[in-house]
Amino acid sequence: MRRYLRVLFVCTLLVFCSLLYIFNQLVSSLERADHRERAPRTRAADTGLSERAQDDRCGSDSVTHWEPYWRISRDVCPNHCVTDSAPRSAPQDPVQLAVVACGSRLEETLVMLKSAVLFSHRHLCFHIFSEDHLHAGFRQELESWPQRFRSTFSYSVYPIVFPSENAREWKRLFKPCASQRLFLPQVDSVLYVDTDVLFLRPLEDVWSFLSRFNSSQVAAMSPEHEEPRIGWYNRFARHPYYGQTGVNSGVMLMNMTRIRHTLFKNDLAAVDLKWADLLMPLLHKYKLNITWGDQDLLNIIFHYNPESLLLMECLWNYRPDHCIYGSNCISAEHSGVYILHGNRGVYHDDKQPAFRAVYDAIKQFPLDGDPLRGLLLPLEEKLKSDHSYCGRSRLVFTKRLRQSVTELQEEQERSRPAEV
Repeated sequence: MRRYLRVLFVCTLLVFCSLLYIFNQLVSSLERADHRERAPRTRAADTGLSERAQDDRCGSDSVTHWEPYWRISRDVCPNHCVTDSAPRSAPQDPVQLAVVACGSRLEETLVMLKSAVLFSHRHLCFHIFSEDHLHAGFRQELESWPQRFRSTFSYSVYPIVFPSENAREWKRLFKPCASQRLFLPQVDSVLYVDTDVLFLRPLEDVWSFLSRFNSSQVAAMSPEHEEPRIGWYNRFARHPYYGQTGVNSGVMLMNMTRIRHTLFKNDLAAVDLKWADLLMPLLHKYKLNITWGDQDLLNIIFHYNPESLLLMECLWNYRPDHCIYGSNCISAEHSGVYILHGNRGVYHDDKQPAFRAVYDAIKQFPLDGDPLRGLLLPLEEKLKSDHSYCGRSRLVFTKRLRQSVTELQEEQERSRPAEV
């Protein structure tokens, strides 16, 4: 009889705890909704921001009072990243690009931004999240670029900000500042990339995946591995992950509006939860089991919500794993690399010379130079001396790049004043 009473007591306690957790989540949601309704009135009364001041927050100056996306009302920054400069092509909504740079990543981030500006035909808007001491470096370098390219992008520099109640935990997760990508600004959609990414074709081409989203999809990423035999997640992960080999978050296209309003299935509660309600409970549950920080959290979320993710081919996020043991990215072999991701520091050592060669070529190329003689031909010559597995696949690094260089040359010809 005592045994049955103990079982009954334990069951009752579990039910009570579950009800208490659900009640707490509902109260939190109501508080956030109330805060969002009152926030615009409070800001208008307390700060007295004029329309001009709001525009200044969205221009080229550093933003000193940034709020996480779930607290920002849409009227705070109505013209985010819009300047008086005209883009090179017909007026369209800017392509929104977000990156997080901490520590020694200033130069690497600038080379990534340079590759985006170099080949794109749409107006770009950069959201740069970085430590305070890096802000001046970003502004100084970006403002020094030739006017023909400087007129094609706008940028905002933000401080690193996490939810105040758990800021220390988020900042220490995986790499410093890396989990900032989970807390991006109030825009409708954004492409997040790691600092060690290089665009080898126009950025707007990956942006176009937004139009391919079905009604349930909120994000697009590429698989972590193409070959399960060398996959990390399927061999070592101690938590749920997406699909057969997991996904890599170094290139992540997000419909932020959908993310904010979607209710995600999970293994934490009997009810579906919103993004902001899901992240911290997930971290608390799995923090002893995750290795790759916020990427692991994203894998857990999309494991339970696979219908919310659009899977992109590996050529949109090409990493050393795709060639280090032999070529295993078929789409890149066919069409060339579209986005190069030099993770594990391969741009700065000699372990993967092909990746470093591409990085150095773009870094050293002057924006107003000849892209054929100053970028493509020296790179092709450099790649010939690389006999590693990735070097043997050297054509994947230049196949699409050659087309991008040709398009850039044609654009330069059109922009030159006619000879008298």
